[in-house]
Amino acid sequence: MNSQSVRRVLFLFLDGVGLGSDDPAVNPLAAAHLPTLRGLIDGQPLTASTGRYANGRAHLIPTDAGLGVPGRPQSATGQTAILTGINAPARLGEHYGPRPNQLVRDILDEAGLFARLNQRGLPSYFCNAYPQGYFDAVDRGKRLLSAVPYAATVAGQTLLTAAEMRGGTALSANFTGEGWRTELGYTDTPVYGLEEAGAKFWEIAQPYRFVFFEHWLTDLLGHRRNLAGAVENFERIDRFVEGILAAADWQETLLIIGSDHGNVEDCSLRTHTENPALTLLYGAHSARFAQRIQGLDDFAGVIKDFLGEKFVPAQDTGSQENQPEPVHRDG
Repeated sequence: MNSQSVRRVLFLFLDGVGLGSDDPAVNPLAAAHLPTLRGLIDGQPLTASTGRYANGRAHLIPTDAGLGVPGRPQSATGQTAILTGINAPARLGEHYGPRPNQLVRDILDEAGLFARLNQRGLPSYFCNAYPQGYFDAVDRGKRLLSAVPYAATVAGQTLLTAAEMRGGTALSANFTGEGWRTELGYTDTPVYGLEEAGAKFWEIAQPYRFVFFEHWLTDLLGHRRNLAGAVENFERIDRFVEGILAAADWQETLLIIGSDHGNVEDCSLRTHTENPALTLLYGAHSARFAQRIQGLDDFAGVIKDFLGEKFVPAQDTGSQENQPEPVHRDG
């Protein structure tokens, strides 16, 4: 494998994905064909009935998105908890979103993960590209940065554009980049296959120790109650993850697939849910770190410790685990 022997965290963030019922009539995670994702956990369903599941190489973790605050979790405070390790809803006294207000931005300014890693010589990277129309809307005051791009800019990163798409150092939120051509009018940006896009994610990650990719369509489809669209989208996600698994060197790499709150797992509703958020861990030393994740505010400490920063004492100082076995699709 042509990669540096360094510890690296890949975070695939899926907005608005909880662990819900086993009913395929409302839950796309129960209806979709997900050979790669379910293959990680021995074919178990990605639903609440599976509970916390581990097999030594992969871990399904129902993750507390409420964090002790009543009401439906929201994106701004949930994502901020992920990216800081601070219980943002508790500090504000409420769940807030979708985009950060000044109180939420203050928390990201204080403890944003991208900035803290960069300051300690562990380069981080937010790999999503944005079309020009996005920046135009921000400049006109018609759109506010959500928590993830805001945290990246606090760390000094300039948000990525079509130039980085063309240069192969960024991905579009829909994985393949096809929408940039068919919907946004870009005729010269690359288009990838889904598995190819997963491999591209690994390639983009090489200069960095922490790379974050945000996929927001899951949340949008949940709000629209679009069950058929959500099923198709999860099957696309499954193929993207297949590409990551095939390309990456798992000896020192940890993959986190996580979310900020429930939504799309119950397409009978247009609102967020109070279900636990989806978390999947796979890769190096995953068993050691999976046990530490209970809520959204546990991710930042796990990531910093995995990369060598001892902000939180490690709970398991035993021998290193073996490299995880590869996962194969069943069709």
